[in-house]
Amino acid sequence: MGFTHVEIDLANVADPGRHRGVQFLVDTGALLTVVPTPILEELSIQPIGERSFRGFGGVVQRRIGVAQFRYQDSVAGASVIFGEEDDTPVLGVTALEALGYQVDPTTQQLKAVESLQL
Repeated sequence: MGFTHVEIDLANVADPGRHRGVQFLVDTGALLTVVPTPILEELSIQPIGERSFRGFGGVVQRRIGVAQFRYQDSVAGASVIFGEEDDTPVLGVTALEALGYQVDPTTQQLKAVESLQL
């Protein structure tokens, strides 16, 4: 199984005119999306809180915010973690599902899926 990378247009929810394309690694095992802090600051996306996250290096504190994601014809808002400057942008399952996509395991591409209202 390989990696899936996708270009997503990331924008400030309060000012969608502030946007840019970001190349993300899609990680269906990650709940939230990680974006390097300099990109979020460039878009003037403000943190709305802070959370603790457990990783390989132990527990870390990270700021969180909300961003707008656009992929093909889909637009959605989702939480983002303010990552370190050299962190790889990672698209988590929350944003992926909000956009209405999943990873096709045979092609390693995103495919649109019907959302369930539960």
